Amino acid sequence: MISNLNKYNNLTQRIIAALLGVAIILSAIVYSEWTYFAVFFILCAMTQLEFYKLVGLDGMLPLKFWGTITGLSIYSITFLVHAEHLDPRIYFAIAPIASTVYFVKLYKKNDKKPFTNIAYTFLGIIYVAVPFALLHIAVFYNDSYSFQIIIGALFIQWASDTGAYFAGVKFGKRKLFERISPKKTWEGALGGTILAFVFAIIMAANFDEIADWQWLCIAGIIVIAGTYGDLVESLFKRSIEVKDSGSIIPGHGGFLDRFDGLLLSAPFISAFLMLFE
Repeated sequence: MISNLNKYNNLTQRIIAALLGVAIILSAIVYSEWTYFAVFFILCAMTQLEFYKLVGLDGMLPLKFWGTITGLSIYSITFLVHAEHLDPRIYFAIAPIASTVYFVKLYKKNDKKPFTNIAYTFLGIIYVAVPFALLHIAVFYNDSYSFQIIIGALFIQWASDTGAYFAGVKFGKRKLFERISPKKTWEGALGGTILAFVFAIIMAANFDEIADWQWLCIAGIIVIAGTYGDLVESLFKRSIEVKDSGSIIPGHGGFLDRFDGLLLSAPFISAFLMLFE
């Protein structure tokens, strides 16, 4: 499939890959809580492994396997607790699971900077797995599975990204943060903001899980945190001198490239939902 897409130009690849990805993700979310869990479990694993791969290019030796297992454990435990399949006391299992990273590193004889690599292992968990786990707060917001908030948030995020891309290509002149991302412009950011709020209004008109003002606040969070998430990932890639985090998604790069905005938006959205019910 990927090789077939390579014959198209970048924009066409972006559109086709985006439509396929959106169809898979939305179908999984709408079908059931378990298909939602499975698809985002895979996305969490792939994104975290991609992060560790990039760190490895910079000469670091994070514990890819154990870090990913720990991250997926956090993701899974959080889901099962919110779905009321496990007692919340199971959260106490996370600390000993994560702490075994120190034990494993004791047996890595060729690691000259073990604590630096331990730090990168935990960074992969915090940067990738924790935000994916926090998505469960949105889907179980009213104590039972509902796809409204997460689908709405994803549409707003995609609208922000799409508006920023096309407005930037068409009107972009003033650099937003040239030191980190030379292609991003204020015009693009404005286009993304406008489209994000348009979709927030659409979500408010069609979904009743949360109030209209909450949808507008979520749009604001996504515009700001999502933009910073994009810049943070650009800073990360620039620090290790790579253009894209991967090449698995035609026209989009890697999983980090595709979900960078969500990784920083998710903690703020979950905090907002819990603090301003």
